[in-house]
Amino acid sequence: MIGRRVYPNESGELRLAEGDYGLHPKSGWQVRPPGQHAGGIPKHTVIEHGDGTITVSPSILLYDFDESGNPKNWHGFLEHGVWRQV
Repeated sequence: MIGRRVYPNESGELRLAEGDYGLHPKSGWQVRPPGQHAGGIPKHTVIEHGDGTITVSPSILLYDFDESGNPKNWHGFLEHGVWRQV
């Protein structure tokens, strides 16, 4: 999935849809992998590219819950703004 870089609104809020990523002025980088809720990546290295996309390393692992309350996770990469699940 091709992600989308978003920026905080006038109030400083960062609203992420699936696949979005952005830099929150207080919380740092936030990402929302496909099918997941948003999460922070404070222990990751983020490289910003000239076109506004980012590459994150190491791989991203976010935990979430489905509609029934069962755990699910997303594990993969965000490279030049493109999400790739492993």
